[in-house]
Amino acid sequence: MKIIHEDIKTKQSDYPLKALGEACDLLFMDIETTGFSARHNSIYAIGTIDFPDGENGRLTQYFAESPRDEAQILDEFFLVCREKKTLVHFNGNTFDLPFLKQRAAHFSLSHPLDEMKGIDIFRRTAPYKKILGLEHCKQKDIEAFLGIGREDEYNGGQLIKIYEDYCKTGDAEAEKLLLLHNHDDMIGMLKILPILSYSDVFAHLFKVSRVQANHYEDPDHSEHDELLMKLRFPVAFPKPLSLRGNGCIFSGEGHEGFLKIPLYKEEMKFFYADYKNYYYLPEEDTAIHKAIAFCVDKEHRRQAKASDCYTRKEGAYLPEWDIIFEPIFKRDYQDPVCYFELTDDMKTNPEIFRKYAVHILDMLSFGSNA
Repeated sequence: MKIIHEDIKTKQSDYPLKALGEACDLLFMDIETTGFSARHNSIYAIGTIDFPDGENGRLTQYFAESPRDEAQILDEFFLVCREKKTLVHFNGNTFDLPFLKQRAAHFSLSHPLDEMKGIDIFRRTAPYKKILGLEHCKQKDIEAFLGIGREDEYNGGQLIKIYEDYCKTGDAEAEKLLLLHNHDDMIGMLKILPILSYSDVFAHLFKVSRVQANHYEDPDHSEHDELLMKLRFPVAFPKPLSLRGNGCIFSGEGHEGFLKIPLYKEEMKFFYADYKNYYYLPEEDTAIHKAIAFCVDKEHRRQAKASDCYTRKEGAYLPEWDIIFEPIFKRDYQDPVCYFELTDDMKTNPEIFRKYAVHILDMLSFGSNA
């Protein structure tokens, strides 16, 4: 077995480690295996990065010079895990951790993995791969997206044969290739941390710093109103982000984001749910409760239906795709979009706008982009 140490700079990433936890409690890890089955294959290398003093990084590689060393490198790795609280990995929930646990069971080794908090960079990024324009969400894909280069040109599958040959020959060049791949995976894991800034958007880690209404004229000389919100994010975007859907637009760059949302100044309808208790007045195009309808002649009223049991109100309205604010208004009964009135009281409540910004960002990331 070989253990290789290398001092590294924490500035490998512009993403603050404190966003993941106390630096001294973090342990980044990645394994290299001879195949995908933990029952039939083994682990030949484990890479880790930790920060013993909370600032300066240390990359450590545990390398099995033969399959007989596997239990030893596992034991050494678990010793380090017992000193840490949080494991950071890339797709470790699906592959690395189950593989480690099964190999530990094979050798009857105890481990602390179940007691540790886990941060899976893949799982935090994968839901937004379409938004980011990523065809896949492998670590090398994210490195390419962020413009990160690496020396290693091999993938894990290609290195299996190289390790098999190394075990027979002990060739120094083969060992260098095996360790380089793991080394670049570990350094790459630090470098791709800024990709988490995008998931932070949809985890609602922002403040609303400014809100204003805007009136404008489009190229066709039609007049429109919109609500503009300026957002402030704790971590800068590594690349600009732009989202649009249902007439709403989000653009983010650096630490700032901007939301544009259509604001409708018009008459809308409030529909009563208990329409059986209402009459509809065709001449006035409104509904009235039966308790006060005694003053209306029968020929001027009829039983209300769900589609015409409403009253109308002029106001300034904002769209919502889930019921966030009430009362809700619609243009027509079948309208799939609901609206709420932007009242004077709302305009003086900053928490209202933050709640609405959360709703719009959720719609843009997970909702319909009609």
